[in-house]
Amino acid sequence: MNKDYYKILGVDKNATQDDIKKAFRKLAHQHHPDKNKGDDKKFKELSEAYSVLSDENKRKKYDMYGSGFDGSGGGGNPFQGGQGFGGFDFSGFNQGGQGGVEFDLGDIFGDFFGGGGGGRREKIKKGQDIQVDIEIPFRDAVFGVEHTVHINKHSVCSVCKGTGGKPGVEMHTCNNCSGQGKIRENRRSIFGTMMTERTCDVCHGVGKIPKEKCHECRGMGIVRKDESITFSIPSGINSGETLRVRGKGESIQNGAAGDLFVKIYVHEHHTFTKDGTQLLMNQKVKLTDALLGVELPVETLDGKITVSIPSGISHGEILRVKGKGVPIGGHHRGDLLITILVETPNRLSKTARKLIEDLKKEGI
Repeated sequence: MNKDYYKILGVDKNATQDDIKKAFRKLAHQHHPDKNKGDDKKFKELSEAYSVLSDENKRKKYDMYGSGFDGSGGGGNPFQGGQGFGGFDFSGFNQGGQGGVEFDLGDIFGDFFGGGGGGRREKIKKGQDIQVDIEIPFRDAVFGVEHTVHINKHSVCSVCKGTGGKPGVEMHTCNNCSGQGKIRENRRSIFGTMMTERTCDVCHGVGKIPKEKCHECRGMGIVRKDESITFSIPSGINSGETLRVRGKGESIQNGAAGDLFVKIYVHEHHTFTKDGTQLLMNQKVKLTDALLGVELPVETLDGKITVSIPSGISHGEILRVKGKGVPIGGHHRGDLLITILVETPNRLSKTARKLIEDLKKEGI
């Protein structure tokens, strides 16, 4: 079934990449499975749509042929099991060899739409991502904080800087790829002989090999070691949200490092809860203070302040203290909302009872 990825993300077909990114972030945040009302199926559907529309090449193919031809896995191979391309029956072919002819549908259609051979955009190798869970105090979640995690992972060798060679030694041309970093191969396909390229597995795409290997990493360019990674936790973060620290995952030789994903868990506070940019708290008030009014000291996350309780305030009323909530963008802050809980005494002395009875006679 052909999926309407534009409709899934809620954008039109002329949407810019920035529009698509904003729409995905908003919906992904809303439907993330880690949230209380998250929807795993919807989140996967959003991710599938974004993976296609955020890639100009995939988006071009999708606009031409629909979700069955985008390479995202949404519709599979549109030619599998029947007619597809100009009436040609591909049902007898799968990736692999057939009658001595080798071909790969990904290579073939990549050549048609990606420029073919060396003209096709090469996918950069990337190390594995890492995910860690951390717990932070409520106050840090409100104001934001610099946090450091300690991880044992593969990192670029500090001695050879990732080259794999002993510092100062000469690098010589890789004989396997003749210094090109790539191996070109002619492969037969249903469309004839086609040229493909792959990264040289000897020099890993560099094109040169050190005459003497680095003693620290033994020529690998990476070593496993403990690393301290510091990152910023933004103000107002919610428990269960995940931060992405780019380039701090596993490193690989001659490739980009993966990313570090940090899942945040926020400790509950004994006084405050958070609702968006507002902080919420309850404040108990004596019945007499509720009737007559009072100046009360209130402890906030910024320290102690004095709050005026107006006379005649009712149980459940909310007082707003501006600028004592969650910081917004570094220059503004939300508000502190204080819910008043009027305490009714369980027992009354004779004097107190008489006074209240007098008040009752007055119609109060």
